[in-house]
Amino acid sequence: MKISVTICEYNPLHLGHIRQINFIKENIKPDIIAVILSGNFTERGDTAVCDKYVRASWAINAGADVVFELPTVFATANAEVFAKGALKLANSLPGEKVLCFGTECEDATLLIEIAKTMLIESEEYKQNLKSELKNGLSFAKARFNALKTTYPNLDLSPLTTPNNILGVEYIKAILQNNYDISIKTIKRDSDFNEDKVIKKSPSALSIRNAIESGKKHKCKGAVPKFVYKDLPNKLPDFSREIIYSLLKADKESLKRLPDVSEGLENKIKALVKDNFNLDDLIGKLKTKRYTETRLKRILTCAMLGIEESLVKRCLTDDLYLKVLALSKDKTDILSLLSKAKYPLITRKSDYSSLQGTSLECFNKDVFALDVYSSVTGVKTNEFEMKII
Repeated sequence: MKISVTICEYNPLHLGHIRQINFIKENIKPDIIAVILSGNFTERGDTAVCDKYVRASWAINAGADVVFELPTVFATANAEVFAKGALKLANSLPGEKVLCFGTECEDATLLIEIAKTMLIESEEYKQNLKSELKNGLSFAKARFNALKTTYPNLDLSPLTTPNNILGVEYIKAILQNNYDISIKTIKRDSDFNEDKVIKKSPSALSIRNAIESGKKHKCKGAVPKFVYKDLPNKLPDFSREIIYSLLKADKESLKRLPDVSEGLENKIKALVKDNFNLDDLIGKLKTKRYTETRLKRILTCAMLGIEESLVKRCLTDDLYLKVLALSKDKTDILSLLSKAKYPLITRKSDYSSLQGTSLECFNKDVFALDVYSSVTGVKTNEFEMKII
């Protein structure tokens, strides 16, 4: 049994994603197309345009067979943890596994070479990285400079674009853990940060920006009809909930959040009392070290109560495979997927088998959905599995 795995956010699903699924069907020809989907909050610290069940239904309508949820503790993390968490779930699946992901770089061999080099972590590299971080740079920029200094003959140009960076993290996770997962890349046609909605090759960011600016109609030709009908006229706004969580939290609890260091918790507590507008607060917190995206992730974790210690345990302990949606034509695959390393969660009774870290992790997914539902006003059953 060959399973093609795609890790995604579908925030929202657009024509580029349709092209990827068709590419998988034509080039990988798997028995099962499995999607590992971020829940209601995403890796850039953003809120999903629609809840995870709606977006999972898009995946099935687009041609996927089964959609698993990427736990919230991973979905809201940096690229390295996001990739490690997603590949941990992918590796738990039975059968032959092929990871397919989009990149800006057509040379998969170069991405593998970069990943292997990054895993070496020589003393020279560590010293160079430490030196770059002392200059107050973000980790991504400091790492790039350290690699460039340590390995001057290595082509690092792929590490300047987000999907290449994430792709390298996928490869690192596979190599580091000796996972039996092969890779297949597909070239992205659009710029991830493209502001203009390009109907032939759109980016999810451009679509979100159009919705936020009240120009949802501009997205009509960039997404399938079954997606467009579900898109909101305005993006969900969690700024009040985030500000409240920051006011309520003490410095010690903020210090325990992922990616918080160098006394950031003190700065947050000092500024939040006079900056009740989230954009203003982020603007005053932002530095070369703390980019807007990193800060948004941290503040989302503050709202959801996700601590670094839980994330680390989730990376090492056994978890679960929460099925969000399943194709009505492929319901028979559940018996095959039940042979996975981790238990399938398809109904409430399956939840009772969880304990320890897996139970804590799942409860964060439940809480994240409750918070999302409280803002959007759309009640959703956490224990539901959509049959599409």
